[in-house]
Amino acid sequence: MSTRTLAYGPHPDQFLELTLPAAQGPAPVAVVLHGGFWRAAYGIELARPLAADLAAAGWAAVAVEYRRVGTGGGWPATLEDVAAALDALAGTDGLDLGDVTVIGHSAGGHLAAWAAGRARLPEGAPGAAPRVRVAAAVLQAGVLDLARAAEQELGRRATQEFLGGEPGAVPGRYAAADPVRLLPTGADVLCVHGTGDDVVPHEQSERYAAAARAAGDRVEVRGVPGGHRDVIDPAGEGWAVVRDWLRERATARRDGTTLEP
Repeated sequence: MSTRTLAYGPHPDQFLELTLPAAQGPAPVAVVLHGGFWRAAYGIELARPLAADLAAAGWAAVAVEYRRVGTGGGWPATLEDVAAALDALAGTDGLDLGDVTVIGHSAGGHLAAWAAGRARLPEGAPGAAPRVRVAAAVLQAGVLDLARAAEQELGRRATQEFLGGEPGAVPGRYAAADPVRLLPTGADVLCVHGTGDDVVPHEQSERYAAAARAAGDRVEVRGVPGGHRDVIDPAGEGWAVVRDWLRERATARRDGTTLEP
């Protein structure tokens, strides 16, 4: 395997790390978006272990860094960065861009779900008109209903900090950034959430799944033992669930069948 760093913008935090598997030929793509409530205290180091595991399993793994609150991020820069990182994959050798999965934890789960719904954004919105479409999304303890997250003041008002205000004060920002407002996506979705998570309530996954199913999307929700960060332990049960789901989806895609929730 080989890893290379690609810049998708001029800011020091606008880069991705692409690891190609040992096998020859175009590989399915897994993009890992780290969490940390969109804040600069957390970075790409959270995504690297999962990306390495995915590359070892035959994926073209992409770990993404992006501008966060405190390093020039927030609205709209963080969303623009995730969109630019995904679109930068177009034309890159060795990638099967017909099978792109986004994987994100916590705020990264928000970004992954948002990326899956980008095609529904109106012209001129940050991230609209994607060049690279998302076929599947794995949302690990994701912040997936931003209005509800703001109401609950999750992460010490992290959502308000990210979007620059309450839903009533900046409704257009919430409309463009909230995954539950960008359905259906058409992507296969797995939500994985620790049953002992006291940082992001399990309700976030359930609310998103209910809205997505009502819109016609295929969504599976899996509760696993542990807390908020246990789901990103490469040796943990939560990640084993993700690997199994990805393997089952790859088999279904190869056989031309539908992945059942």
